[in-house]
Amino acid sequence: MISETLKSWSEARLTIELVPSSCWYSNVRSNVSASVWNRLKQITSKNAGHRCEICSGRGARWPVECHEIWHYDDETRIQQLCGLVALCPACHEVKHIGLARMRGRGEQALKHLERVNGWTREQAELYIEASFIIWERRSCHAWKLDLGWLDAGVSTEERSDRAR
Repeated sequence: MISETLKSWSEARLTIELVPSSCWYSNVRSNVSASVWNRLKQITSKNAGHRCEICSGRGARWPVECHEIWHYDDETRIQQLCGLVALCPACHEVKHIGLARMRGRGEQALKHLERVNGWTREQAELYIEASFIIWERRSCHAWKLDLGWLDAGVSTEERSDRAR
């Protein structure tokens, strides 16, 4: 059972990406100007055809939201931006399922995770539990922010405008 569960996690289309609490507000949006963030969101959405890059869905109020993809190096404690992806609100909510729970939408996010990945409730709950264990461990440390992925498209001046 455990090996089957681990295999299903590694093949998951939709994953949870809990941001360590020590990294909250340490993101692209807080490090670039509003105009740059809006441009990045528009480009990401357009490149995805205004559809979710995971489930191909669209939201009712707006088609997709821009999600930052992060890699956390647990040895060097570097939070590295790896890209941006267009997600429907339901998939985006799963990525931040802790926030979804705080907003009273945990059950909806859990069901979406099950549906997109073809998982049973038990598989989804185990995955969520494992994700929170990693989150707790990572939240105990300070992280250095690496936004190098943006260097090609965002000037230093645009970044410093937002920092002021």
